[in-house]
Amino acid sequence: MACANCKIRAQYDKNPKSVIGRLWHFHTKFCPGFKAYLKSLSDEERAEICAKYDIK
Repeated sequence: MACANCKIRAQYDKNPKSVIGRLWHFHTKFCPGFKAYLKSLSDEERAEICAKYDIK
């Protein structure tokens, strides 16, 4: 899925405080594509992603 290889997500990983990084993190709260991506993951992977990116 595109979310796994997202260039904007990579920017967040590189510098979470950048404008692009903060925009990516903000958009994860309401993006239907990202929510579908999370649902497609196993429980372990989902927990890992949620912990890494502080997603509830």
